[in-house]
Amino acid sequence: MSRLHSKKKGKAGTKRPKTKTAPEWSNIKLAQMKELIIKMSKEGVPQTKIGLILRDQYSVANLRAHLGMSLKVFLKKEKVAPEYPDDLLSLIKKAVRMNSHIKTSKNDTHNSVKLGHVESKIQRLVKYYSSKGMLPAGWKYEREKAALLVK
Repeated sequence: MSRLHSKKKGKAGTKRPKTKTAPEWSNIKLAQMKELIIKMSKEGVPQTKIGLILRDQYSVANLRAHLGMSLKVFLKKEKVAPEYPDDLLSLIKKAVRMNSHIKTSKNDTHNSVKLGHVESKIQRLVKYYSSKGMLPAGWKYEREKAALLVK
């Protein structure tokens, strides 16, 4: 698959395990894992970080195999899901950082072009999430209000 804003080809992602069951060598109990996920989510840890922490520190190879559902579905079921999707928030944070850099460095044309690329990714995600009902129908990304959303 090719990249969107460059001429590079890119590579495919990692391969998932073929088995859908949790391995026996995992040393964390299901109740303890659920408790840990809910605690981290209430502290404001993003879903991607939760998965990495469980993988690296608690040897959970496949979270979906342990829980029987995806992390997003589990957080919605427990009513601790974040208001905005994780990937959209990370892109908005990136755009805010780039915008503040461009304000201090006016001659940095490369980053101003890349800011346009990041904002177009944000617009595509907003369109997708609005159609799926994960964002309100009239929600729009605006540069000035984005800094307030991130904080």
